[in-house]
Amino acid sequence: MGAGTQLWEQALAQLDTAAEAIGLDPNVHRLLRAPKRTLEVSCPVRLDTGDIQVFQGYRVQHSLARGPGKGGLRYHPDVDLDELKALAMWMTWKCAVVDLPFGGAKGGVICDPTKLSDRELENLTRRYASEVAPVCGPNVDIPAPDVGTDERTMAWFMDTISMKEGYPVLGAVTGKPILVGGSAGRASGTSVGVSFVLEAALRALSWDTEGLTAAVHGYGKVGSYLVRLLTQLGVRVLAVGDVGGGIFCAAGIDHVELARHFAANGTVAGCPGTEPIPIEKVLEVACDILIPASLERVIHAGNAPNILARLIVEAANGPLTPEADEHLASEGVCIVPDILANAGGVTVSYFEWVQAMQGLFWSEDEVSQRLRQLMDRAFDAVWVRSDGHNLRQAAMWLAIERVAEALRLRGLYP
Repeated sequence: MGAGTQLWEQALAQLDTAAEAIGLDPNVHRLLRAPKRTLEVSCPVRLDTGDIQVFQGYRVQHSLARGPGKGGLRYHPDVDLDELKALAMWMTWKCAVVDLPFGGAKGGVICDPTKLSDRELENLTRRYASEVAPVCGPNVDIPAPDVGTDERTMAWFMDTISMKEGYPVLGAVTGKPILVGGSAGRASGTSVGVSFVLEAALRALSWDTEGLTAAVHGYGKVGSYLVRLLTQLGVRVLAVGDVGGGIFCAAGIDHVELARHFAANGTVAGCPGTEPIPIEKVLEVACDILIPASLERVIHAGNAPNILARLIVEAANGPLTPEADEHLASEGVCIVPDILANAGGVTVSYFEWVQAMQGLFWSEDEVSQRLRQLMDRAFDAVWVRSDGHNLRQAAMWLAIERVAEALRLRGLYP
């Protein structure tokens, strides 16, 4: 069974368990088990060599019951349809937990962006945008950056949609450069949202930040910001890891030195003032807070018994397997689930969409204040629903109930 299929089955199992617990209408349950729309497209691109290569692309829309689809676009050799279906479903729950007027979607192209020139990447993006244009747009489905894509990709996508319409469609995507309708605070939105949720969790648990320690597994777009934000909160970051390896420092890692080293070397490994450890051991460091910020399923049945942190905040999507989640929950570990913890990114994307649609843009302070308000409100709702126990369960219940109610109110089109 491939990793994508495992993710899809995990997402379905979460839905099925929650549906049984809340007594979900079987008809609604059947609707939510299947994506509303799955589009597969071929993207022929003329390479710099003159040859034509055909790339396979997808766009999955799980639910549009609460509003337009929202979800990232990833470029990666291992893009898999089942993986995208799972991620689209999780986006549905994520938007519902934070109470955004969006549904869940996800897209991807099977490619290695590191092996394509800038011209080839632009041509690929424009062809993909052209192919999915019939089911994308500011009122239908709004892509955003993900693995292997960035604000430049979004600018190309937006421009392609605009050329087709004959006027600028700034709300077609989010995660754009500020000069073409992007939002202040978007690049760090996921990380800042994680930090706000962490603060809310610490308040709920009555933990003082003084003396707390943490480990961050992953030093990409999210993890790199988080190391700095944790330090600013007064949390001592003991360990960090990325694809190049892990590092450890009992006195706490200097986030400024780490950022400088990463910029020069492309990895955290070898950062001055730290000692090397295997990346998988970053997860098992003795600390108070563990933040998985890398890939899916990095905490599993094999290593869950070795996890020593008492609070896990899922900055990545699906970092725990169901077996690991069950084991750690039974051990009393507080787990803030991905659909709540990393919802800051889609929340700031929502802010960007709102600003673009009305042509009125906010300062970074305004964005941060609005983000804290929404993240605090979402965490409090989940905490109350969980009665301080299983936050993942409570978040799923709350999200599914909100989507189910939207479906009930809208009825079924003949």
